[in-house]
Amino acid sequence: MTIGGGTAGNGRTALVVGATGIAGSALVDTLVGQGLEVLALSRRSGAERPGVRWLSADLTSAASLAAVLGPENPSHVYFTAWSRRDTEEENIAVNAGMVRDLLAALRGKEVAHVALMTGLKHYLGPFEAYAAGEMPDTPFHEEEPRLPVRNFYYAQEDELWAAAAQQGFTWSVHRAHTVIGHAVGNAMNMGLTLATQATLCRESGEPFVFPGSETQWNGLTDMTDAGLLAEHMLWASTTPEAANEAFNIVNGDVFRWRWMWPKLAAYFGVEWEGYQGQPRPLELSMAGREDEWRQLAAKYNLSEPELDRVASWWHTDGDLGRGIEVVTDMGKSRDAGFTGYRRTLDSFTALFDRYRAENLIP
Repeated sequence: MTIGGGTAGNGRTALVVGATGIAGSALVDTLVGQGLEVLALSRRSGAERPGVRWLSADLTSAASLAAVLGPENPSHVYFTAWSRRDTEEENIAVNAGMVRDLLAALRGKEVAHVALMTGLKHYLGPFEAYAAGEMPDTPFHEEEPRLPVRNFYYAQEDELWAAAAQQGFTWSVHRAHTVIGHAVGNAMNMGLTLATQATLCRESGEPFVFPGSETQWNGLTDMTDAGLLAEHMLWASTTPEAANEAFNIVNGDVFRWRWMWPKLAAYFGVEWEGYQGQPRPLELSMAGREDEWRQLAAKYNLSEPELDRVASWWHTDGDLGRGIEVVTDMGKSRDAGFTGYRRTLDSFTALFDRYRAENLIP
């Protein structure tokens, strides 16, 4: 896949918005691997590397975006950022505003395609009404109508479509399930959260307890590898048949947590416990363990001593506590030519290997 049908060095530039997050950092890796020049936009800069130029901006400030992007002329834009707020109305105002203001800052430039990452709350509903109302049957298909509730994903799509009609670029929307990938300090990071839980359990001699619901323990589910998501966004931005479409993106396999959980426990060398009568949320079982993690970090010389930078208990509780089965159809992408696939167990173990190599876990 090449951007603009050309090759590296053709002057095409990719802008990754939210470049230090799970999806954004995987996109930077993928685009650099394709020989692209990458503009990596985030509030804080990441590590310097060839082919990447960091831009620092406040995504919630139209003036900041306009100032930073004024001199730039990206051909392809990949939007992966979001900001969690207390209410869905605030989520809509801030997150749709970020899309609107970023695209306004690029008005008049030679943007060919904008790819927007969203997620399965498109089908499940927003945090305030999460899996609470009537939803489409699983597996979720892209042609399902929107739910009759306010949702910041819908508002982001509307801003994308309005800008595309005005500015003339093509677009794609990428609806991921739970994304596992490499990032630190991310608000939604099941991979590093489970690695942190298992590490604390091993050090304290506790079992590795599945925190979620009976439905999640026994039912089918799927996930999205951040590297596969990056490949999907690049594919859609460079494939005419994928232009102006919304796609689901998951690994392509399905599993049950009652099958996966013992395998994750075996990786870390811990005993495990499955579902036992009711959920056992991590926000409760892992509360107040900040000093324990700092001591563990000092013992093993870990690179991140702050527990809230490596674990997002609330998000993993939300994903694993759902009372409904969540699986996703990939037929639309397959029909359009995308053949990417990951085995989710391999995604987890490769991610854990990387965490160890980078000294995030012992």
